[in-house]
Amino acid sequence: MSVRVDGETSAEVPGKLRRVLHGPSPAKVPSLVATACTVVGLLDIAAGAIPRFRHSRMHAVAEVLPGALGPFAAALSISAGVLLLLLGHGLRRGKRRAWRAAVVLLPVGALAQLLYRNSVVGTLISLLLLALLLRHRREFAALPDPRSRWYALANFVLMGTGSISLGTVIVSSHPAKVVGDPSIAEYLSHVLFGLVGVEGPVEYVGRTSTTVAYSLGALGLLTAITTIYLAFRPEHPAARLTEGDEARLRELLDRHGARDSLGHFALRRDKGVVFSPSGKAAVCYRVVSGVMLASGDPIGDVEAWPGAIERFMDEAKLHSWTPAVMGCSETGGEVWTRETGLDALELGDEAVVDVADFSLSGRAMRNVRQMVKRIERHGYETRVRRVADLGDTELARVQRAAADWRGTDTERGFSMALGRIGDAADGACLIATAHKQDEEPGPYGDLKAVLHFVPWGTDGVSLDLMRRDRAADPGMNELLIVAALQAAPKLGVNRVSLNFAMFRSTLARGEKLGAGPVLRCWRGLLVFLSRWFQIESLYKFNAKFRPRWEPRFIIFRNTRDLPRIGIAAMRAEGFVTLALPRFLRVGSSRPRPCPHRAPADRQDCEVQAA
Repeated sequence: MSVRVDGETSAEVPGKLRRVLHGPSPAKVPSLVATACTVVGLLDIAAGAIPRFRHSRMHAVAEVLPGALGPFAAALSISAGVLLLLLGHGLRRGKRRAWRAAVVLLPVGALAQLLYRNSVVGTLISLLLLALLLRHRREFAALPDPRSRWYALANFVLMGTGSISLGTVIVSSHPAKVVGDPSIAEYLSHVLFGLVGVEGPVEYVGRTSTTVAYSLGALGLLTAITTIYLAFRPEHPAARLTEGDEARLRELLDRHGARDSLGHFALRRDKGVVFSPSGKAAVCYRVVSGVMLASGDPIGDVEAWPGAIERFMDEAKLHSWTPAVMGCSETGGEVWTRETGLDALELGDEAVVDVADFSLSGRAMRNVRQMVKRIERHGYETRVRRVADLGDTELARVQRAAADWRGTDTERGFSMALGRIGDAADGACLIATAHKQDEEPGPYGDLKAVLHFVPWGTDGVSLDLMRRDRAADPGMNELLIVAALQAAPKLGVNRVSLNFAMFRSTLARGEKLGAGPVLRCWRGLLVFLSRWFQIESLYKFNAKFRPRWEPRFIIFRNTRDLPRIGIAAMRAEGFVTLALPRFLRVGSSRPRPCPHRAPADRQDCEVQAA
């Protein structure tokens, strides 16, 4: 047992107890209830959509499930099944609103069973499920996720697609009752007309036509109701960094910012933040698709990190979010895994150049030296300054150029990008620019390329972004990095963090003599993926400057969460976006996106050629 220096906790909590408090396994009751709802929903849909299922031996089970009610059995069975499937995901995550919806739905089902079918068994099943939910109501306390009206569009697309697919099964599952020999197009037209409550071209014998019409109408009504609800419900916006939060973070960075090169990126204003009870540490995050993503190490005093991490985990538990950390250091990974019981996986390495050791001399630097000299002979010159030293006119020109040279419709970056240039509060940032006088000056004058660095404590900087004019000569990146390193001593900078290279150690070990078959196979896969993503090329580009490599890790709860965390990270970094197709946008004149982009837009296409 040990006492924390700053009073965050009075004693160390044993690792096993922490796993119980913030453990990787989900709550058993919500999981069981969600599984039951999913199974019941699938059976209800099958009972309503497939006649043979209703008249098979499973009919005795299906007719007592919530949804198989009286003369409207098919339509209500399908409706109840779809609603239970929709509620299943929320119940599994312990969402309070999903619990409320199920508590309302089950009594209605029980009443319908009693009034329409006089089914005591069906009523008891509904009431037993209701009693189970009420008995364990405290297990369903998770708050809603951040949301926007994009969810309404997503719901319309998914529900519409599902309704058309299920409707096709419904209209084609009565071959003995169909009049004539309708074509596939007529079946599809009947589905589309039925979803909006209009009689279609397919005719059936007896009451089958009414059954099909009610089933299709119920699907269309569910699609419309859920979409309208999502479109007009109040938005629950994602957390944003307030002015007060930013001021507190800047105070922590002033005292402890030298510890992590990614610390300044915590000041992105599209992140939320949780502070330790003492206020001496903080964890910044963003929620994407139910994943609570933190980036880098916690900000502040290391002794206070456990308190901030505990607040982070409590917030994740309160909303039933999946906790994850992207790009933390080895020290940060040790604290995260010790305090939470989470697991860690090496993600790659960060290239850090010590200014005192950097030189263009020697055989190893020959390629960089020759490229820089060649560009300088073509008339390029460089300037490296603090943002606060730029005039308003020049700064505005740099901002416009960086935005127009971006190459993508949305700003990329989350863990290693600040998302802005030239803010009044970021005067300590560095800007390296390349200039060349042309006979016909462009819209940005003689400006040809821009590098932006953020502070890393008082004696370091971390690369934020690299932008260049596509018409400029190759080698702009090398030119400006060398210029920044050479100007660093005059600016009081002793270390420079460059790009992050994913799976760097695998690429480095896999090309060495004696590498095993598994390692060589893994390296071959990474080289193959480098055709679409900057993996090998970014590693080789960073290696040109003879850096030291600092490993970075991803922290996660369990292995099955990794695909979900990966997709959330890609969305946060801007590689996957929800937006209208390009041809539907008005006034979109962005240049064609570069097919090889580095994480957080810290590199441009030129690296691929390098």
